[in-house]
Amino acid sequence: MTNKTVVRSMDILNLFIEHAELSFQEIIDLSEIPKTSVFRMLKSLEEIGFLEKGIDAKYRLGILFLKFGHLVSMRLDVRKIAYPIMNELHNDVKEAINLIVRDGNEAIYIEKIDTKQKVRLYTAIGRKSPLYAGACSRSILSFLSDEEIKEYLETIELKSFAMGTITDKKKLYETILQAKELGYTISHSELENYTSAIAAPIFNHKGEVIAGLSIAGLEANYHGENVKIFVEKLKKATATISKQLGYE
Repeated sequence: MTNKTVVRSMDILNLFIEHAELSFQEIIDLSEIPKTSVFRMLKSLEEIGFLEKGIDAKYRLGILFLKFGHLVSMRLDVRKIAYPIMNELHNDVKEAINLIVRDGNEAIYIEKIDTKQKVRLYTAIGRKSPLYAGACSRSILSFLSDEEIKEYLETIELKSFAMGTITDKKKLYETILQAKELGYTISHSELENYTSAIAAPIFNHKGEVIAGLSIAGLEANYHGENVKIFVEKLKKATATISKQLGYE
């Protein structure tokens, strides 16, 4: 059943597609919604951050829309550029290829290719995991600024998901430093037992880490010479994606 208030609120927000700013009366006239309802909805939309009211008493889209717009644009761009490269990598190694982006203190999977992998893994598009757990998530954490990493380590509580999850902050920091030095990170049984992943960061034109790419599969395949082969292919893929995003 449709929520009438939500629909009406969207009607108001849609007015700002064609109008950069609107007064209270202009919103009433254009929306044809009763004055008391408009007042109530504007108050709520302002409190949430969807709208902001200037000193001229006119309403404009709030900073929250800029944030959402940036995130959607960034995720679409990264996925669009990464997909063919991920597909090529998957056809080569026959392991799952995952693409993730940061979402606060978590990472969210926005693309996955595993059609040729014999045993499917736990990962799925839309799934989230903490930035510290698993190579794919940690490939973002490890390449944040020193200040961001320090703040993250001070505030986060490390919880175990599988027998290999890192729950000691000193060990986690050592793993981060190692990843910075090597340009990639590796995990064994951190999110699910008997699975492994090797992941590397993707950078934008500002040199900021905005995503991570991983090769993942059964742990038995992630030892010895295989690791060296996977790392080489993975870093080549992430370098190509980063370059297409403007990173030099």
